[in-house]
Amino acid sequence: MKAPLLVSASAVALFALPVAAQAQSSDAPPSADEAARDGARPSEDIIVTATRRSERLQDVPLSVTAFGQRELDDLGIVGYEGIAQNTPGIVVNRPTQNFNNFTARGINTNGYSAGLQSAVAIYVDELPISANGNSTILDPNLYDVERVEFLRGPQGTLFGSNSLAGAMRIITKSPDLNAFAASASVDLGLTGSSSLRQRYNAMVNVPIMQDEMGLRITGYYRNEDGWVDNIGTGIKDSNSLEAYGGRAILLMRPSDRMKVKLLISYENSKPADSGLINPTLGKFVRNSDRPDLFQGKLTNYNLTVNYEFDFAELISSTTLSTYDASFYVDLAGTYAQAFPFALDAYGYDDLFVQETRLVSRGDGPFQWVAGFFYYDKRRSVDFAYRSSPEYLAAKNIVGLPDEYYQRFNSYTDQSEVAGFGELTYKFSDKFWITGGLRYGNTQVQSFTRGGGYNSNYLTIAYCLSFPAACGFYVPPLAITSIPYAEGLKVSDDRLSWKASASWKPSEDLTTYVTVSTGFRTPVVNARAGLVSTIDPNDIVIPSGARSDSVTNYEAGLKGRWLGGDLTANLAAYYIDWKNIQVQANRVSDSIQFATNIGGAESYGLEFEIMARPIQGLSLAVNGSFNEAKVTKLTAVEAAISGAEVGTRLASPHFQGSATLRYDFQMAGSNSGFGAVNVSHAGSFPNQFPNVPGKPNVVSPTFDYTEAWTNVNLYAGVKLGALGLTAYVENLFNDSSITYVHPEAFLDGRYARMRPRTVGVRADYRF
Repeated sequence: MKAPLLVSASAVALFALPVAAQAQSSDAPPSADEAARDGARPSEDIIVTATRRSERLQDVPLSVTAFGQRELDDLGIVGYEGIAQNTPGIVVNRPTQNFNNFTARGINTNGYSAGLQSAVAIYVDELPISANGNSTILDPNLYDVERVEFLRGPQGTLFGSNSLAGAMRIITKSPDLNAFAASASVDLGLTGSSSLRQRYNAMVNVPIMQDEMGLRITGYYRNEDGWVDNIGTGIKDSNSLEAYGGRAILLMRPSDRMKVKLLISYENSKPADSGLINPTLGKFVRNSDRPDLFQGKLTNYNLTVNYEFDFAELISSTTLSTYDASFYVDLAGTYAQAFPFALDAYGYDDLFVQETRLVSRGDGPFQWVAGFFYYDKRRSVDFAYRSSPEYLAAKNIVGLPDEYYQRFNSYTDQSEVAGFGELTYKFSDKFWITGGLRYGNTQVQSFTRGGGYNSNYLTIAYCLSFPAACGFYVPPLAITSIPYAEGLKVSDDRLSWKASASWKPSEDLTTYVTVSTGFRTPVVNARAGLVSTIDPNDIVIPSGARSDSVTNYEAGLKGRWLGGDLTANLAAYYIDWKNIQVQANRVSDSIQFATNIGGAESYGLEFEIMARPIQGLSLAVNGSFNEAKVTKLTAVEAAISGAEVGTRLASPHFQGSATLRYDFQMAGSNSGFGAVNVSHAGSFPNQFPNVPGKPNVVSPTFDYTEAWTNVNLYAGVKLGALGLTAYVENLFNDSSITYVHPEAFLDGRYARMRPRTVGVRADYRF
């Protein structure tokens, strides 16, 4: 029933185009507002707030790519994948839903970075939601947003630690205090031959008191069938998704100088299984004893107050947030499914974020931003490692309370306090310089709560499966309690800085040179000092990893000519990465740990070009050439990490996209369009090549992603307030491997591109 339903819906949308066009008789030209609504491409300046003040994108001395809601809709972008595919220098390592880690400008050692902070900070308004690599990072809903900005290069001055390689900002849309508005969107797609994808969005904006108070409410629901079969659970199309949520924003303007905004948002994403596959079993086949779950619930409360003094605007943002996430994963791939070995973990994040800043007003030569930032986070995790009742009974392993052979709870406290500022001095309208500083203290400490228990189940199961390795001796079951443990408290004071000079040789061209720095917070290994019970000669888990840092040297130009019909942005950069935080796995028991190695360099060229050669036709092309490799490494660092001097980092040499679009007027004020979007990324390694602890032994999990090309087609019309779009995503059904997991405990370690999806989208705005 699904295929006929979708084919019928698509046919209705396509055949409605000429019929609806003929039904309109007005020949009046569209107004500016109507042109924007109906899909015309006006030549307006793009305004961004990447420097914490509103500026023209073409004047910002940074590499920034911005997407408004219209661009997101036109390209069918609903999450991280679409953003990365259309932003130069960016790759999203996405093994499965709610599991996202960005690589920007080559700054990544593998696509997972378990236990490490992401090198790219992700913000929803003022809330940083990026986390360490082995945590679920919620796929966001990108409906009714003001803008998505992707800032490339370290952003330590204004966005703090953990923006080592860049920052992505999702900026929600505030209420309109003067006009009622509403919108709705329905998207039905068919993946493969039988997997139905349903996406529903709606928004309503109500001005409660003219010019003084307004409310904007947005909601969404997604129900998407999967396309991966799990032969272990016997579930076909197992990686289905249900997700829902919404936000409410109340905006009040008590006076001409003051605004108060209250925001409440909630998102719940529940994929039913992982999308990781094992290519030896089939193209889209995985094998786990139970579904692997990476589910998350994010609740966000924010109060933002703006007050305009004569000399500056004061912005105070206070955020409380909770994030609950499941991380259930079958670990038995380590021993080729020889015995049940799995983790059922549930994490709870509690965050408090306060940022207060002053932004100068006026047109004088000095422009400045000064602020204070406080971040406090507690992450609690319930760890439950399990076998299975069937295996325990079959092997006569008795004495455990249930199927779980180890249970304990740990928590990590992390805080950051910082002061920051940037000062720009304009010598003239053609030349200005900017300097910025951020000084802060970060602290992190992990604890293990007492009351849990451990056992030697893994040793017993290993000896039963590989008796010769244990001298044909199977030890009896032993259960020990897990005592309270207080980990090492790590504190680090860091200074980030930025200096840039901008020159406008003409009104149409801005050039700049920038030097900027960034860092990540220290990492504490929760199981520091632990000796392997399977192989006592294996690596002893180190205490953790110190902060790493980058220095980015960049030169760029931004041009805008022919009234905006031709724009070109070009940036060349060189990044010096020192004291690199890396994640590795102990071979014998797959325990993850973080440590540091010497240094690496990354250099490259990024470009963005947009042209409108004739009325209605537009071409946007962007791309990035990058070379990133390890340059400094001691013998000890090589041994513990598996790296070598000259080892390539986890990023493609080339990545880019192009969009060709044609807009045309139809009868009356209606319009139509057709577009093709092509994105491409080259192959890259998934990790360092050697086994940690065994130099010169090639890791069995070392592999490369495949170069992939994704082609999307779109065609649609704007009929007054109604928009209809038919689309084909992944036109040529490219099934290339886009991600390779660096750890052996998963049987399925590969992710492929989503199969061809055909669909229709309808949106209505009034």
